[in-house]
Amino acid sequence: MAEQQNIRPPTVSTTILVVDDEPAVTKLCKTILQQAGFTVLDADGSSEALKICTQHEGPIDLLLTDLILPPLGFQLASSSNQFPHVHGHELAIRAATIRKGLRVILMSGNPDKELAGHGIKRRTLPFLAKPFEKDGLISLVREALAKPAPAFDLSGQGKAANDVDWFG
Repeated sequence: MAEQQNIRPPTVSTTILVVDDEPAVTKLCKTILQQAGFTVLDADGSSEALKICTQHEGPIDLLLTDLILPPLGFQLASSSNQFPHVHGHELAIRAATIRKGLRVILMSGNPDKELAGHGIKRRTLPFLAKPFEKDGLISLVREALAKPAPAFDLSGQGKAANDVDWFG
């Protein structure tokens, strides 16, 4: 009986995919989130993030992505490209299509201009303004994980279908 008391159930860690075109931001987010107990995958752009969403065998619970993700180099657009370079909101839509139940946090250094430029209403998705503080990132991640995953409008309108008033 003493042996049974020493057996502990395995802990299940929440997995977060962090995507930013600035390596320093990706590294900062990864460090903060790992210290908070999360498992973190990272990508330096949308193409790599879509590959991870498609090929990663374990769960991915949350996508934390920069809104502006410029392509790494000159590339011609192609509808046959399975892993295209897209901006953060389009990445969120594509990733949520691949990974059902995926929660999303968008981040940006110039939120109002960039959100409006992509036709995204403020408060549609959780949003993290850069620069951010460690506690703010962790708190927003926990809040997003506690909410239902967004249902994206896949008609190409570029907005969440369930206009949920989550965070500002």
